[in-house]
Amino acid sequence: MSPISARIFSPMARQAEIRRAPHAQMTAQALETQAGLLPYALMAFAVSLPIFVWAGGHAPNAAWMSAAFVTFAVAWGMFYAVVNWLKEPAAQDLARRARVQLMGGLLWATATAQLAGFADGAGPVRETLLMISLAAGIMCLVFTAPWLPALLIVGPAAVAGPLAFLTLRQDNPDATHLAWGGTALAFALGFLVNRMLRRQYELAAEREGLAAERAEQAEAARRLARSKSDLVATLSDEIRNGLTGVAHVLAAAAGRGGRAAPSREQLAAGLDAVNELLSVLNTTLDAETAEAGRLTVEPQPTDVLAIARDLVLAHRPQASAKGLEIALHMDADLASGPAGAAIADPARVRQVLGALIGNAVKFTLRGRVEVRVTLPAAGRLAVEVADTGPGLSEDELALAFQPFQRIRRTSAGSPGAGLGLTLARQLATLMGGELRAHSAAGVGSCFTLELPWQADAVAPRPAAADQGQIGDPAERPRLRVLIAEDDSLAAASLRNGLEQLGHKVAQAADGHRAVELTRVCDFDVLMIAASAASDGPAVMSRIRGLEGAAGRTPMIALIGGDPDEAEVGLAAGASAILRKPFSMPALARALADALAVRACANDREVA
Repeated sequence: MSPISARIFSPMARQAEIRRAPHAQMTAQALETQAGLLPYALMAFAVSLPIFVWAGGHAPNAAWMSAAFVTFAVAWGMFYAVVNWLKEPAAQDLARRARVQLMGGLLWATATAQLAGFADGAGPVRETLLMISLAAGIMCLVFTAPWLPALLIVGPAAVAGPLAFLTLRQDNPDATHLAWGGTALAFALGFLVNRMLRRQYELAAEREGLAAERAEQAEAARRLARSKSDLVATLSDEIRNGLTGVAHVLAAAAGRGGRAAPSREQLAAGLDAVNELLSVLNTTLDAETAEAGRLTVEPQPTDVLAIARDLVLAHRPQASAKGLEIALHMDADLASGPAGAAIADPARVRQVLGALIGNAVKFTLRGRVEVRVTLPAAGRLAVEVADTGPGLSEDELALAFQPFQRIRRTSAGSPGAGLGLTLARQLATLMGGELRAHSAAGVGSCFTLELPWQADAVAPRPAAADQGQIGDPAERPRLRVLIAEDDSLAAASLRNGLEQLGHKVAQAADGHRAVELTRVCDFDVLMIAASAASDGPAVMSRIRGLEGAAGRTPMIALIGGDPDEAEVGLAAGASAILRKPFSMPALARALADALAVRACANDREVA
C-alpha cells in the first residue's frame, strides 16, 4: 500500500469497512488500490506531456494546440484536487468515493479525446500524435484495472477517441491494425490483473472478517470474565451473610452449644435472610440469562392494575413497620374498569414492579411511597413508583442502572446484588416498553414502567396463585402428586410445600420407578426433575408414551434455572415449568398452569 493510500484509510475507517458486506469490502479494497495508483498516474501524464508538446510543436494548428494544453492543465488540476479530497473524512463514504473516482477517470478520458481531436488535424504528425493519445488512453486503462466498473467504463471512454480517428481515416492501415491489437491486448491484461486482484480482495476480506470475529470473541470473553468476577465479588457477601443467619437459627433449633430454642423473632429473621438470598440468586440468574441473550417473555393481555394492587398490599406490612405510607392511585378511566389491557408478560411485570416497589420501600426512611397507574398516551400504559427517599443525582442514577453497581450513599447495609434495575430495564424493553427514571438528591425518586396498551384486549382475571396468595388448604382441591427428584433436599422442600397446600404426595426413588407408578396408579400431577443428569427428559417422554389416561397426566418439569432445560422439558411433554429454588406462590402457580393445560388424567373430580 502506498503512503497516500495509508493516509486515506485511517484505522477507524478500516474497522468500519471490515464490518461491511463482502461485496462492499471488495469494492472498498479495489478503490483503495486504485487510489494508491493515482499519484503514479499523475507522474505518468506529467512525463508524457513534454513528449506530446514536442510532437505537437510541428502541427500547423497552434491555436487548437494551445486550447488542448489548457484543457489538459485544467484536467490535471481537477484530478489533483480529487487526489487530495480522497484524504478527507468525507471520502469514507463508499458510494460517494466510487462516484468521485469514476468521474475523475472520465475527466481524463475526456482530456484524451480532446487531444485526439487536436491530433487528427495536425497534418504530417497526425498519426504520431494519435498514437501518443492512444498510449495515454491505454495508460488510463492500466490505472483503472483494479476496479472493474472503472475498467469497463473509463477504459473504453479513454481509448475511444484515438481509435475512432485512426479508423475513420486510415492513412496507414498497418498502424490502425496495430492500434486495435495493442488496445485489445491492454484490455486482456487489464481484465487478467483485475481478476487476480479480486481474488486477493476476497482473501483479504475473509482474513479481516476472521480478525474482526476473533476480536469480538475476545471482547465477549473479557466481558464474561468481568461479569463473573463481579458476580463472585457481589454474591460472596450476600451468600455468606444469609447462610450465617440461617446457620445460627438452625444451630439454636438443634440445641447445639446449650442454646435455647430459637425465638419467633429469630426464626422470622432467618426466614427473611433466606428470602433475601433467594431473591438475590433469582435476580442474578435472570441477569446472567439476559447477558447471554436467552431471556424470553410471553406477551399477553395482562391486568397490570391488579398486579400493582396486589404488590402494594404485599409491601404494606413492611412499609407500616417503618412508619411509611404506601398508596395506589389510578386514572378514573382505569378505576371504572375500561375495556383494554396491557400487552406484557404477567410474571415479568410482577417481577419488574416488585423490584421497583421493593426498592422504594427499602430505601425510603420517612414519608410515603405512591404507585400511580395512568394512560399517558394512546396505546401506552404507565406505572409510576414515586417515593420520598434519599433520591439520586444524575451520575448516581446512571450508575444505578449498571450491573453489579450499588450506590454506597443510599444502599449501605442493605442486601442486594445491584442487578434489579438493570434486569428491570431489560425486561421492559423485551416486552415492548421502557423503564424511565428521574430523581433528585434529598427529594426522592420516580421510576416509570411504560407498556403497550390495547383498548380491545381482555386480560384474564388473576388466580390466587398468580397473586401470591396460598389460601386456606381446606378450601382448595386436594391433588395426588408424584415427585421424581434425585436431590433429597429439593424433594423434601417440594413435599413440604405441597403438603402445606393440602395435597397428597408420593415420591419415586428414580425415573424408572416414576414411570411404573404412573402406569399403575392414578395421579393428578407429576413433578419430574428435567436435568440431563437425572434423565428427566427421557422419563417424561416415556410417561407421555404410556397408553390411556396415564400418558395424559399433567407434568411439571423441575429445572435449575437454565432456559435450555425449560425448552427440553416442554419438548419432552411437560405441561408447566417450576424453577428451583421455588416459592410457595410459584409452586401453586405451576400446579394451576399444569391443570389448566390438561384435564385430570383419570377424568374425575379431584377429591
